Amino acid sequence: MKSDLSMLLMTATLAVGSAFTTGCASIAVTDEAIVDRTAFALGLGKGDFTVSNRVDDGTTTRYSVKTKSGQDFNCFVGGSISVTGRTVSEAICTKKGEVARNPLLR
Repeated sequence: MKSDLSMLLMTATLAVGSAFTTGCASIAVTDEAIVDRTAFALGLGKGDFTVSNRVDDGTTTRYSVKTKSGQDFNCFVGGSISVTGRTVSEAICTKKGEVARNPLLR
């Protein structure tokens, strides 16, 4: 009986923990986070580009970027909310018309 109760308690704890560690990008990823992460990824100032066409899909936010110099990029970030707070990944951006590459392999 005691092990059944322990198992039930552990299962409930994991279920609640899972619910708190997932989150939609629409809630987790703020516009400010997108601008911060994109500026860092492209090596630009925060005012040197505009963000448009934001689409939140599960834990991923995809969006378009146009720089003041006229370059166009497709970018994305991942985001989630957990008991420790909001988490947003670094932005990954690819110049429109070019093949996407893993930035860690450059």
